Amino acid sequence: MNVWEILFWVFLFIIFYSYLGYGILLYFIIKIRRVLGIHKPFSGNNDYEPEVTLFVAAYNEKDYVHQKVANSFSLNYPQDKVKHLWVTDGSDDGTPDILRGIEGVDVEHEDARNGKIAAMNRGMQFVKTPIVIFSDGNTNLGKDSIQEIVNLFKNPNVGCVSGEKRIHSKDADAAAGAGEGLYWKYESTLKKWDAELYSVVGAAGELFAIRTELWQEVEKDTLLDDFIISLRVAMAGKTIQYNPNAYAIETASANVKEELKRKIRISAGGIQSVVRLSPLLNIFKYGTLSFQYISHRVLRWTLTPLLLLLIIPLNIVLALQSGFLTLNLYSILLAGQMVFYIAALLGWFLENRQIKVKVLFVPYYFFIMNLSVYLGFRRYLKGNQSVKWERAKRG
Repeated sequence: MNVWEILFWVFLFIIFYSYLGYGILLYFIIKIRRVLGIHKPFSGNNDYEPEVTLFVAAYNEKDYVHQKVANSFSLNYPQDKVKHLWVTDGSDDGTPDILRGIEGVDVEHEDARNGKIAAMNRGMQFVKTPIVIFSDGNTNLGKDSIQEIVNLFKNPNVGCVSGEKRIHSKDADAAAGAGEGLYWKYESTLKKWDAELYSVVGAAGELFAIRTELWQEVEKDTLLDDFIISLRVAMAGKTIQYNPNAYAIETASANVKEELKRKIRISAGGIQSVVRLSPLLNIFKYGTLSFQYISHRVLRWTLTPLLLLLIIPLNIVLALQSGFLTLNLYSILLAGQMVFYIAALLGWFLENRQIKVKVLFVPYYFFIMNLSVYLGFRRYLKGNQSVKWERAKRG
């Protein structure tokens, strides 16, 4: 085996591990732990029902305000124990005025538009409850979401709880909706297993909660506030748990262009997060948390997209060495790669003509997801990613 073959198989293993191998490994680890009886759910504090603050940082959400507030007040948790706090900095569409007219809602507003994380940093001074629950202004929460989140905080070792992000999709959804929905279903499964092993590696910004005492002010240029906030809680020695029974529903991106815009921002924020959370790469200090973080997040945001590009010329070289027109392993793998990318290209072509072929949505979405890492990395290097709200249009 020559050096090109060694590189090819190492690269292929890392790619496989990043997207599927880690999930397979987690599955077997969890199964073994269950058989050995290692996993024992916490069962104390059955009467735990603390006051919570439902915190919404919003910018120009007048189209969603009434729906969001109605949803918030309808949740199955004692309403005298829920404080409703909205921070509407920079909103100039009447959102603050609408909210001020609703009894039971506290509104903190500044005319300056400094971005979501600045609003969160400022708003936390008004939180006096032991648990703060963050949610977006354009998402609806499941009826039992607060109770389901609080249930996990009964365990004193839990510092953060992430709910599930659910994508409301229709049969007519395009590649953005179908791909995003499938991606989040897979992510939800991984999060369940991550939590059972030790800790989730990052909360979903649509719905997550922390113990207020664990809040750490976040740098004002932070792009992925939910990710940084939750992992710093984990770095402090607490765990991030996951409860899919607590969920936030939102519609998928209106189209792939809007989804790409969202993914580029996330990718730029991912690179920023890897840099800022660099101590978490020390597996000797953080052990299982580092293993999960590197396997589930770091590889996807850094090394794997690069290897997806490098493996193509490597595969071509090896196919040529083995006899390009003969039936051999390397020519088969190269043909498989070509078919996959042709399917992605065909998905793009048909999407632009509003022709729906769902079998092409997965390769297309996978390609868009990895393309966004390159574009996000370039944006991160240029330092021109704004922290101000740039919400993708939803379907």
